[in-house]
Amino acid sequence: MLKTIFIDLVLRYKDNPVHAEKLWKEIEDTYSSKSRYYHTLQHLEMMLAELEPIKKHIVDWDTLLFTVFYHDFVYISSRRDNEIKSAEKAIEKLKTLGYPTEKVLKCGNQIMATKGHRLEIDPDTNFLTDADLCILGSSWDTYLKYTEQIQKEYTFYPEILFKIGRRKVLNHFLDMNRIFKSDYFYARYEQQARQNIEKELHILTA
Repeated sequence: MLKTIFIDLVLRYKDNPVHAEKLWKEIEDTYSSKSRYYHTLQHLEMMLAELEPIKKHIVDWDTLLFTVFYHDFVYISSRRDNEIKSAEKAIEKLKTLGYPTEKVLKCGNQIMATKGHRLEIDPDTNFLTDADLCILGSSWDTYLKYTEQIQKEYTFYPEILFKIGRRKVLNHFLDMNRIFKSDYFYARYEQQARQNIEKELHILTA
């Protein structure tokens, strides 16, 4: 499914199946890295599954699709520049397709927005960052599995340091007026997300 969506997307802008396959292989290999447990192809599938039902409300669907595919292209848990590196990679790849310049820049900006998940002026960007965080509002069993996957991505840190960093991230979300910026995702996931986060914080401080 992911491959078909991506290949079809690329071919809308550059009629070169070989190039489209090459770009897909890069994405597939990157998101299938052995160091990844949560930021994988499954994460992209989950995001697309959340966004598809509201496609009619998204102004620039193609750009949002490109953003989903590239937003975690660079993910090295020990670094803090993953978003900017992913944005740079997306811009580089989209230029090879002759994608409109203003949309290339929009894609880069949307990727950068996933760093802080703050309210943005652009509604499409808010839908994107909300979809990126939907796991927070999942059932507790699914959420718990997600936390285990995240911890595996940070195994190089001593447990005490991981817990300190994780608590900081979780409190960042709780301090937001709204974790989910769009009304659609707020109604679906806000309450459960806050319950899950508070429950995880309790576990981390036990």
